[in-house]
Amino acid sequence: MHNYKELKIWKESIQLVKDLYPVLNSFPEDEKYNLISQIKRCSVSVPSNIAEGTSRKSNVDFKRFLQISLGSLFEMETQLYLSCELGFMASQDFKLFETRINELQKMIYGFSKSLDS
Repeated sequence: MHNYKELKIWKESIQLVKDLYPVLNSFPEDEKYNLISQIKRCSVSVPSNIAEGTSRKSNVDFKRFLQISLGSLFEMETQLYLSCELGFMASQDFKLFETRINELQKMIYGFSKSLDS
């Protein structure tokens, strides 16, 4: 069993959420229950699933939660892309988040593979 608070993937995903929330505050109010809500849910899902996965008794179970975290990252990336395309987010902000999301995806994938050994 792992201590999720010591995992770099958990720390990075927490920081991503913290950095994303202020950006979402600049979105139009009428997106509060649409894109804003969707982005917040999937962003919070990433560290939450990493943490929940650490409580599982086997690496197979833990890896399943890591896969859910990866899925949430892909979902978040798509929603941020749409936000940029709709003019709710500056292109340079999207690019920065996209880079961070892609790096975190690689980190989670690599960590998941390391559980095979």
